[in-house]
Formats: sequence, C-alpha cells, structure tokens
Amino acid sequence: MTPGRLPVVTGQRVVKALVRGGFVVDRVVGSHHVLIMPNDPTRTVTVPVHAGRDLKPGTMRAIIRQAGLSVEEFTALL
Repeated sequence: MTPGRLPVVTGQRVVKALVRGGFVVDRVVGSHHVLIMPNDPTRTVTVPVHAGRDLKPGTMRAIIRQAGLSVEEFTALL
C-alpha cells in the first residue's frame, strides 16, 4: 500500500484495529459502534458497521481524524 493512502476496509475491521490501538467499545447504537479512549473519555470515535460493506474514503478519513491517528498509524493497527 502506498504511504498515506487510505485503506479500504469494513467497519468491523476498523473497530478491531481501534481496539488494538487502545480504544474500547462504549456502546452500540443500531449499526454504529461508539468507541472511547479509556484515559480520555472525551475522545470518541463512531464507526458504522454494515455487514460486509467497505467504508467510503471520506468516512475512513473522518474516523482516522476522530481517533487522532495518522493514516500510517492506523494502517499499522490493521
């Protein structure tokens, strides 16, 4: 994968990667998982999890920004 290029993955895979990065699933509202960072509860990330569907680039960019990660840091968690 080219450095800085957004990965194309499903919402479930994003949730697993963020959990690896220290986030915990706070709650599930419908098809959206809300994750928080335990040491900073104001840092929340919402991930849509729709069965088998890849997240769009704009959604991926927003999730990575909410998590406070760079694309490279996020890709390393996958």
